[in-house]
Amino acid sequence: MLHNAGDFGWGMGIGWVLMLLFWGLIILGFVALVKWLRSSSGRETGQKTALDILDDRYARGEIDSEEYQRKKVDLNR
Repeated sequence: MLHNAGDFGWGMGIGWVLMLLFWGLIILGFVALVKWLRSSSGRETGQKTALDILDDRYARGEIDSEEYQRKKVDLNR
């Protein structure tokens, strides 16, 4: 009767591993959901401001110095 106790121990060990895996997946899913909701709301930190876009356009040569200064003054109002 006592020799079967060792087999029962393996089943309990696998149960713990499966439980940890289950909760790990639940937590990972929750974190992914929160990240997705934050990025879809437009609060992502990597977004450029209008002044950044203006600087980029001037650096690429799309606008000249006069237009750059004029638009920069408009944006800073």
